[in-house]
Amino acid sequence: MEFLIEYGLFLAKAVTVVAAVGIILALIVAAGQRGQRKDKGHIEVTKVNDTYAHMRDALKAAVLPPEQVKSEGKSEKKRRKKAKAEEKKALKQAKDEAHPAHKKRIFVLNFHGDIKASATASLKEEISTVLAIADSDDEVVVCLESGGGMVHSYGLASSQLARITKKDVALTVCVDKVAASGGYMMACVADRILAAPFAVLGSIGVIAQLPNFHRLLKKNAIDFEMLTAGEYKRTLTVFGENTEKGREKFIEDLEDTHELFKAFVSEHRQQVDIDKVATGEVWFGRRALQHKLVDDLQTSDEYITAQLDDADIYQVEFVHKKTLPEKLGLAAEQSLDRLLLAWWQRLQSRRFFS
Repeated sequence: MEFLIEYGLFLAKAVTVVAAVGIILALIVAAGQRGQRKDKGHIEVTKVNDTYAHMRDALKAAVLPPEQVKSEGKSEKKRRKKAKAEEKKALKQAKDEAHPAHKKRIFVLNFHGDIKASATASLKEEISTVLAIADSDDEVVVCLESGGGMVHSYGLASSQLARITKKDVALTVCVDKVAASGGYMMACVADRILAAPFAVLGSIGVIAQLPNFHRLLKKNAIDFEMLTAGEYKRTLTVFGENTEKGREKFIEDLEDTHELFKAFVSEHRQQVDIDKVATGEVWFGRRALQHKLVDDLQTSDEYITAQLDDADIYQVEFVHKKTLPEKLGLAAEQSLDRLLLAWWQRLQSRRFFS
């Protein structure tokens, strides 16, 4: 009984604190945002070459003798100075050309897809930024991970990637884990597809499923009415009685979508035997290579690090500005987590030490 009373008091305190924190944060943020320009987010760029160089130098400093580290440091400075002088000379020689010579640039983007392909909004901003300066000597590498989702959402995401190839900029898609269904719809747009040996690819098919509660409603004497204009405004429904005619139309629509999917893949990867792979099956990377769904077996880090010496590599990411509800939700979640952790620790203490 004592425990229940204590728990009830704790719960009341927790709710009060979370509510108070939420209200205070709402007032502060609202006051700070008055008169400010709405900002969706910003682009963050990281030079991958520098990141790897710093990690390499840190490891050398830890494992090599100080004299060797100092000697190699001097040699590296000389090498960089020489490379910079050669690059400056090349730019000077090409200053009268329409497109001045520059070292190859690789722009790395990440796409982690959910069922709605929500990351497309960020992908759009990243591609627009890259295409503002990229030319035919450059390359875009997209590290893609998605099991697919809504047809129209992934159709838009694929169209965003197509903007890169339309500008004659090389596009490579790397699949380390999965690019299936809508994910593969995106991947097939690329000039090259690289996959890890056990990455999952394919699933060139269409699926739709929904429950039907008509018999449950009928059993409980609950009427459901749905009024439409147009013979096929609704085919299958969740609450109404489905008809064979509606079911046939629904399947017809699925088949049509599948045909469009197959045509899209065939257009971008003509080497694929579409009738053989468009069965809805998935394959691991090695089998996908045999079916020509991918061009080579390589992980993204293997492909990127192999070009560190020959190209300037940039990680490009669009970071969304959090909305007020997101900020409040995160703050409330963190506060509640701390309170629950404190309560759990106290409970454990009472259980084992009281």
